[in-house]
Amino acid sequence: MFIRTKKIEVDDFNPDVSKLKEAAEKIKDDSTVVFPTETVYGLGANAMSNNAVQKIFLAKGRPSDNPLIVHISSVEGFKRYAHISDKLLYKVSEFVPGPITFVLEKRDMIPDIVTASRKSVGIRFPAHPVAQRFIELSGFPIAAPSANISGRPSPTNADDVIEDMNGKVDYIITSGNLKFGIESTVVDVTGIAPVILRPGPIPPEKIEEIFGKVIIPDFVYGQSTVDVALAPGMKYRHYSPCVPVILFEYKQKIDLLQISDNLSFYENPIFLFLEEHSSIFESIGYDKQCIGTISNLYEIGAKIFSMFRKYEKSHDAIIIEGVPDKAIGIAIMNRLRKAASKII
Repeated sequence: MFIRTKKIEVDDFNPDVSKLKEAAEKIKDDSTVVFPTETVYGLGANAMSNNAVQKIFLAKGRPSDNPLIVHISSVEGFKRYAHISDKLLYKVSEFVPGPITFVLEKRDMIPDIVTASRKSVGIRFPAHPVAQRFIELSGFPIAAPSANISGRPSPTNADDVIEDMNGKVDYIITSGNLKFGIESTVVDVTGIAPVILRPGPIPPEKIEEIFGKVIIPDFVYGQSTVDVALAPGMKYRHYSPCVPVILFEYKQKIDLLQISDNLSFYENPIFLFLEEHSSIFESIGYDKQCIGTISNLYEIGAKIFSMFRKYEKSHDAIIIEGVPDKAIGIAIMNRLRKAASKII
């Protein structure tokens, strides 16, 4: 079904409230609204309405057993929608607003459709001014996954989100470029020790500064799958462009012959390489593009999804160098391994 989508453009740091108000008020009528966050664009609807949340799954083509994250506009929302002690809330408050989601025991008011019938719910207080103001104006918690067709790279700019969601949602709110370009870190704090369910912009060592030792299961590195999705991004293949992605795991010593052999399988591939290895790849006679340096992994993370979407339109394969599994590099490699058709 085609929906006549209304597009609203606002300034990312000083959004025009009058422009946001129309979309925010329509939330109570079960409208769907795409909005920017500091991570990726989100596809939002009233988290308290089964009908509204069902529209999210339909717009994305998202499996119903893949839970959604509930977005709030104040710290008080953690207590309102989940069971959380004052001691735990104090620790959570050290990270919010920001690019992190906390999985907590949900209160009964949160519909089962949001959590895929689980007793826990992921709650996030985003830092983006547009997201905060939009959620506040709506008067409801907003259930929102990334605003892309299920399985596709998450959208991090206006053109990409319009490409996927125009005609599928009621409103699309756009603003400037998003800061992180990778979905939020998801941490389960329902047990004795915090468990990272999805890596993101907040790395494990930062969480350990407040919570102490955290558990990082093997699946967080993107090298294994799970049968039950406790959080978004755990069970299904994600982040994939329309052309094959060949991932070369990070190595200090590069096997140029092995890379050239894999490039030769395609007529028009592009190779995305690290700045540290730029001199090595000068001789490769294929299209190539530097993705950044391992001394600034946040820069690389911010552009991965947009580069996938850009080059799937002009090349028949994307060959990409990985980064070290450290800090936000864990999140980058999680996305790359899930997107990859082949890992070498």
